[in-house]
Amino acid sequence: MSTLVDSDLNVEAQSTQAQLMARRAVAGATVGTALEWFDFALYGVVAATIFPKLFFPSLDPTASLLASLASFWAGLAARPLGAVICGMLGDRWGRRKLMLITVSVMGISSFLMGLLPTYAQVGIIAPTLLVTLRIIQGFALGGESTGAQLMAVEHASAERRGWYSGLLGICSPLSQILANFSLFALAGLLSPDAFESWGWRVPFLASFVLVLLGIYIRRKVSETPAFEALKKDGQRARVSNPLGIVFKYHWRTALRLTLFFCGPAALFYLIVVFSLSYLTKQLGVPKQTGFMLLMVANVCAIVGALAGGYLSDRIGRKRALLLGSFCTLVCCLIYFPILGQNSLALTMAMMGAFLGFTQFQSGIQPVWFAESFPTEARYTGSALSYSGANLLTGGPMPIVAVALLGAFQGSPWAIVAVCGSLNLLSFLMIAISPETKGTPLDRSSTH
Repeated sequence: MSTLVDSDLNVEAQSTQAQLMARRAVAGATVGTALEWFDFALYGVVAATIFPKLFFPSLDPTASLLASLASFWAGLAARPLGAVICGMLGDRWGRRKLMLITVSVMGISSFLMGLLPTYAQVGIIAPTLLVTLRIIQGFALGGESTGAQLMAVEHASAERRGWYSGLLGICSPLSQILANFSLFALAGLLSPDAFESWGWRVPFLASFVLVLLGIYIRRKVSETPAFEALKKDGQRARVSNPLGIVFKYHWRTALRLTLFFCGPAALFYLIVVFSLSYLTKQLGVPKQTGFMLLMVANVCAIVGALAGGYLSDRIGRKRALLLGSFCTLVCCLIYFPILGQNSLALTMAMMGAFLGFTQFQSGIQPVWFAESFPTEARYTGSALSYSGANLLTGGPMPIVAVALLGAFQGSPWAIVAVCGSLNLLSFLMIAISPETKGTPLDRSSTH
């Protein structure tokens, strides 16, 4: 009888410890990733507003904006390489080690951005250094995003994976809020000259302190149960070739997930990067108002991410994603006509709905991707799909939108056609995909 009681107590203690570690994992992943995305989001905002003048002043206004947005895309272009290298190391060495490395690299590169000289001070060296740091930042984030997702999802219980996935989905909008609020406050407190001279540097420099906090939290999280189980299985995690496994056995899955996320990635960057430029330059909206509109939209995005993750635990990943994709298609068709009404209330509601339904899908993405690959190739496969979509459509979208707007004399309908087509492609990929809800995460089959 005593043995049975001791056994029950031991099981209960293990369950409690697992729940505690799961909460730590999602807290570390959410907070750490949000802080890292803050740096990335901050760059996206200033690339659309400040950097064209400070780092690319020798070009005409449109070319200057395109060059600045191209530097934004350079960071996204570096993400697949970071995804491949960090993914392979994460599948061999573990998720926790890579998360500590990537957050450190992000913090250092962002801090150095805040110290950069401008074009007026050192000429062509300024944009060269800017793009170099941007590429380093993107490389680190390529491995960081998926690593954080897997840390949280692999620690979660099967019935709450979607909810934890939704919590991860708030990282990007939360960082957008922090970035826009920082610039909104600084733009309001400082004169235009002071803001362009040194005010924009403050958030970059301050973010390093926040990254240190992220490192501290992540050190408290243990390695995931799925990876620990794989290490016990003949140490396969250290001798496998995760990239080869993905290309040999799971290339169709990786391609399908990449094409799916092309839609949400393009729409996300259309809203949070291009829209600010469109509002301020095309519609004459003040910069402070533009920052405020993006903050409100990102609050809606947080709600959307949580709703998506929660609903996917109830009705399945596939049904929830189909619902979100349909809603973003509707928003895509009416987005620019609503913005053209020049109504603050309508613009706020439209941006909130569009970004909210886009992030609804992003809240499901971590768990859907994780459940689609075996443990020994999960980091690599998920990172390739996620970063590949951002490379193909996320980063280029602001550049494509600016170019199309200029080519069609300010008409946004060509942008709508491109984004609508990507949304339809995404919807199709969801429709032909299997349901993954409840799939065991500790499997290691490569077939």
